Amino acid sequence: MLFTIDIGNTNMVLGGFEGEEIRFLERLSTDQGKTSMEYALILKNIFEIEGVDPSEVTGAVIASVVPPLTASIRKALEKILSCRVLVVGPGLQTGMGFDVDDPATVGTDLIVAGAAGIRDYECPLILIDMGTATTISVIDENHNFTGCMILPGLKVSLNSLTTKTSQLPAIDLDPPRCLIGKNTVDCMKSGILYGSASMLDGMIGRIEEECGRKMTVVATGGLSGSIVPLCRHKGIIQDDQLLLRGLRYIYEANA
Repeated sequence: MLFTIDIGNTNMVLGGFEGEEIRFLERLSTDQGKTSMEYALILKNIFEIEGVDPSEVTGAVIASVVPPLTASIRKALEKILSCRVLVVGPGLQTGMGFDVDDPATVGTDLIVAGAAGIRDYECPLILIDMGTATTISVIDENHNFTGCMILPGLKVSLNSLTTKTSQLPAIDLDPPRCLIGKNTVDCMKSGILYGSASMLDGMIGRIEEECGRKMTVVATGGLSGSIVPLCRHKGIIQDDQLLLRGLRYIYEANA
């Protein structure tokens, strides 16, 4: 079994692969305050819950956008596993080239998503990852990462709206009854959900216009399921397991 961990600013996504199939998938809150031993106990408990003997794990791979936590998670894995732990970083084979000012500054999450995108979908590609931040990456027909856009994430925007105003309440992200809200909650839902969907529609259109062609569009991330159905661009492919597959591909290419 290959064990994969994608460490994001808000959540960590954990997956166990047997061959090409995902045996289990779990999410944890990202907590920089926990020690490597605390994470070792949490990971050991997850293996027990999923019915996985740690001796079954033949490899592990980590992608992280939270550098202070990367070493702790690696140490935690090394406490409970007897296998190689690979951390995604510079120098690894990804199958993807880079046409940007400084390839070393490209985020690990963007690299992992790109590694899966070029293998599983037809290029050129627009890859949308909706997490704490929303990133929109562009990969050309030659599998070169040509750049991206970084925007405030859906919940970051919503939290800013509710904490910076005195009369707007916290809300869930269920779709509003109609576009034009008739009460405060529906007005907020319409603004944050349809506003985000319209942003994606507009960005996709502008990218395709600049690139001069239609592109495959793939969305991932925990919040994409709330936004993609509201987009007018109906060709968006929603793929919640994109980053985990990217981690598997990178591990296999460098094992």
